Amino acid sequence: MSAENDIENKKQKTFRRLLAYIKPYRAAFILSIFGMLGYAAVDTFFFSQIETLIDDGLTQHNPKILLYGAIFVPVIFIARGIFNFVSTYFLNWVGFRVITTLRQQLFDHMMRLPVSFHDRHSTGDLISKITYTTQQVAEATSRALLILIREGAFVVGLLSLMFYHSWQLSLVFLVVGPLVAKVVSVVSKRFRQVSSRIQTAMGSVTTTAEQMINGHKVVVMYEGQKAESKRFSEINNITRNQNMKMVNAQTVSTSVIQFIASLSLSMVLVLASFPEMLKDLSAGAFTTLLTAMIMLLRPLKQLTTVNSDFQRGIAAAKSIFEVLDERAERDTGKKVIQRATGNIRFDNVTFAYDEIESPALENVSFDVPAGKTLALVGRSGSGKSTISNLLTRFYAPQSGVIYLDDVDIYDYKLKCLRRQFAVVSQHVTLFNDTIAKNIAYGAHGKVSDERIREAAEQAYVTEFSDNMPNGLNTMVGENGVMLSGGQRQRIAIARALLRDAPILILDEATSALDTESERHIQTALGNLQKDRTSIVIAHRLSTIEKADEILVLEDGKVLERGSHKELLSQQGAYYQLHSLQFSGDDQ
Repeated sequence: MSAENDIENKKQKTFRRLLAYIKPYRAAFILSIFGMLGYAAVDTFFFSQIETLIDDGLTQHNPKILLYGAIFVPVIFIARGIFNFVSTYFLNWVGFRVITTLRQQLFDHMMRLPVSFHDRHSTGDLISKITYTTQQVAEATSRALLILIREGAFVVGLLSLMFYHSWQLSLVFLVVGPLVAKVVSVVSKRFRQVSSRIQTAMGSVTTTAEQMINGHKVVVMYEGQKAESKRFSEINNITRNQNMKMVNAQTVSTSVIQFIASLSLSMVLVLASFPEMLKDLSAGAFTTLLTAMIMLLRPLKQLTTVNSDFQRGIAAAKSIFEVLDERAERDTGKKVIQRATGNIRFDNVTFAYDEIESPALENVSFDVPAGKTLALVGRSGSGKSTISNLLTRFYAPQSGVIYLDDVDIYDYKLKCLRRQFAVVSQHVTLFNDTIAKNIAYGAHGKVSDERIREAAEQAYVTEFSDNMPNGLNTMVGENGVMLSGGQRQRIAIARALLRDAPILILDEATSALDTESERHIQTALGNLQKDRTSIVIAHRLSTIEKADEILVLEDGKVLERGSHKELLSQQGAYYQLHSLQFSGDDQ
C-alpha cells in the first residue's frame, strides 16, 4: 500500500511541477477556463428551454414561442461557437508555450549534462524526448483539461437541471458516482504503466531509425536491409501493442461506465412509471429531465477518456523531468584566466570509464612544459584519447591530479579551462551550415571573413572550396556528408587554427588525409605549434618524429618515454612499432 501511495505522491508532485509551467501564461489560461465554462453554460441553458418549448409552444399551441425559438437557436449556437473558440484557442496557445519552454529547457540542459550521461543514453531516445515526449505532455494535458473543465461543468449543469425538475429521480444518478470512481481508480494504474512503456517504445523506434539512416551505406553495402527491417518491425510492433493496450483499457473502462450510467437511466424510467412521481411533472419537464439524463452519457464517456490522456501526459512529463533532474556537469572552479602559459602535468592519474572495468589509465604521470610537444602512441585502447578527455574535463579521474600552469584543472571555471584548448579529433563533427560558419564555430567573438579565409588557406581548405560554386559559403550537408573525409578534417584543422588556443590536442588529426594534403597540413600545424603546447595522438609514427617527448602507452600504463631517437635506440616497444610501420611501407 505504501508503494502505491508513493507512486500517487510522485504523480501529484509531477502534476504540480507541470502546473508551474502554466503560471507565466495564467491570464490566457484563465480566459480559456472562462470559455469552457461559458460553453457548458450555453449548452445547459439550451436544454433548460425544452420545457418552455413543449409546454408553452406545443401543448399550449403558442406560435410566438416557436418563432422566438427560431431566433433563439442561431443566437445560442453563435455564443456556443465564440466560447468554443476562446477555450480551444487560448488553451492550445498555453499548451504550445509550455511545449516550447520544455523543449528549450531540455535542449539547453542536455548540452550541460556530462559526457558520461550521453554515454549511457542513446541519441534516438534523447531526440524522442525533445520531439515526441514533449508533444505528448501538451496534447494529453491540454485535451484532458479541456474535457475535464468543459464536460465536467456540463455534467454539473445537467445534474442541476435534473434536480431542479425532480430531485427524487435525480438521486438515482448519484448512486453511480462511487462505482464510476472505482472503475477510474482501477484503470488509472493501467494507463500510467502503459503510457510509460509507450514513451520507452517510441525512444526505441527513434533510435533504430536513426541508426539505420546514419549507417545507410554500411547497411546497403553489407546487405543488412532484412536484418534492419526485422529489428525495426519488432520494435514497431511493440509500440503498436502498447498503444493497443491503452486503447483496450480506455474502451473497456468507457463501456463499463456507460453501462453503469444506463442502469441508472433504466432505474429512473422504472421509478417514473409510478403515478406519484409523474403527478408533479409536466410533459416538458419530464422530457427535459429525460433529455438531460441521456445527454449525461456523452460527457461521462468523455470524462473517462480524460484519465487516459491525463496519465499519458503525466508519464511524458515524468520522463522529461527525469532528464531535467540529472545533475549538470560539475563546475566548482573559481579561477579565471585569459590565456594559459601551457604547462601540463599529470600526477599519478588513474581513471576507469566503469568501476567494474580495468582502468583506462593507471598511475600515469608526465610533464609537458609550455610550448613543447608531447606525442602519445600505442595500440587502440591503450589510453591515448582518455588523456585528452581528462584534460578537457569530459571525465573526472578517480585518483591523482591534473595541473595546468601548476593549478588543479578543477580549480578553473569550466568555460575558462576549455577556452585554453583547441581539439582536432579523428572523428570530425561538422554542422549543416557553410564551410565558413563551421570554421568560425567556437572562435571567441565575431570573426571577420578575412580571418576565416586566412585559417582556411593555412589548412588548405581553399584548395577544394575555391573550386565550389559558392566557395567558403558552400553548405556542407549534415555532418559534412557532401565532403570527403580529408576535406572534413581540413575544416576541423582550420577551426582549431582560428581558435588560437595556447594548447593543441591533435587526435589523429591527419589520419584521413592523402600524402600531399598531409604534407601541407603538417607544415600548417608546424607553424601553429610554435609557442604552443601540443599533445599529439598518432598511429602514424612519421607524424611525431619531431615531438619533444613520446609516451608509449600499453593497457593504460606508460611503457616507455623519450624522444624519437632515444626510443629507437632502446629497441623496445616503440622500436617494434616503428619497424612494423616502415617495413610495411617498404613493401
